Amino acid sequence: MELKVVKIEKPEDVNLILGQAHFIKTVEDLHEAVVETVPQMKFGIGFCESSGPALVRFSGNDDELTELAKKRAMEISAGHSFIIFMRDGFPVNILNTIKNVAEVAGIFCATGNPVEVVVAETEQGRGILGVVDGVKTKGIETDSDRESRHNFLRKIGYKL
Repeated sequence: MELKVVKIEKPEDVNLILGQAHFIKTVEDLHEAVVETVPQMKFGIGFCESSGPALVRFSGNDDELTELAKKRAMEISAGHSFIIFMRDGFPVNILNTIKNVAEVAGIFCATGNPVEVVVAETEQGRGILGVVDGVKTKGIETDSDRESRHNFLRKIGYKL
């Protein structure tokens, strides 16, 4: 077995969801889930088929994000993994809907942070072992940090 790290290159204003699913219709079901939940969201999906022709299946409503999803899915090349890149919305807006798609087995991350995917490669194929989402924790929040967090959440329309 060989371990590899796949860095997910993306524009700074793009968020992503990385998960694992099964079945060839997954890409269509993920597409429908996004547009039914947040119709104005721009997105692209790449899905790594795990049998038969073993292709990257793709869909989306934004050419740039769809191309990005195809490329990053191919770089990961882990069976039944999927990646969704999005703009004009956040993972939190669609995450529960994505988790409720019948084929979705799990989510590795949902983030706007830099991401590295830890992949194991065997003679049979590739699998995702986990992700590095963002940077190492630097400390524990202070009262000032907590106030900043509360203010930020209110600024973007969320309240505690």
